[in-house]
Amino acid sequence: MGSVDELIKAQVLTARVACEQITSPVLQRLAESVDQACCLPSKPGWERKAAAHAEIFRLLADVAGHPTAVGPLAAIDELMRTVGPAANGIITSSHRRLLARMGAGDAEGAAREMENHLRVLHYMGRLARRPATAPASIAA
Repeated sequence: MGSVDELIKAQVLTARVACEQITSPVLQRLAESVDQACCLPSKPGWERKAAAHAEIFRLLADVAGHPTAVGPLAAIDELMRTVGPAANGIITSSHRRLLARMGAGDAEGAAREMENHLRVLHYMGRLARRPATAPASIAA
């Protein structure tokens, strides 16, 4: 997938379709995946936790019947790693809101949550990649 907007658009569609097709056992499986990711330590071992957080995207793609193309899912995994442990609470909260929307059958709400979540993570990823600048010295 070429751009961030294309990636987000694809994941929003996946969330919407998955919500429309989800069953109670699958919703429970998604909740267990989120719970497992939450139980992993953030420090040390963020890479493992980031991969566990990214697993929900693969599961949603499976539910939606969308091919799990390596490119988009690898990009999401990389984004999770880039934002780092500081985003753990944001990721967890978003996944829980997404599951609540899906449990309520709110496909549009699930799609909005997915879009907001990925846009926030993308912004955080851009900030994390920015080189740190030294504070300007103040002349006395």
